[in-house]
Amino acid sequence: MHLSPRQKRHLRSLAHKLKPVVLIGAAGLSEAVTRTVNEELANHELIKVRVRHDDPAERDAIIDALGQNFNAALVQRMGHIVTLYRPHPEKPQIKLS
Repeated sequence: MHLSPRQKRHLRSLAHKLKPVVLIGAAGLSEAVTRTVNEELANHELIKVRVRHDDPAERDAIIDALGQNFNAALVQRMGHIVTLYRPHPEKPQIKLS
């Protein structure tokens, strides 16, 4: 999914007040984490995910996999926190211009 710079800016402003709803630890993208991320994206469209991993290369791989595995757009990455956006297929709550 591709977002224009204007759309990313709008989504970042909406995500500013959000807290991370999914925490990914040393186990990485387990089945439970995958299910939780899918549910949260379906319910909220815009979420923050905290990736707690000591190895920077492994953390980068997990972050790359988040966007690809869930068909979500990577809106922003700040350190260990990633903001993801995936519109609801039938009833999108967030309007992008």
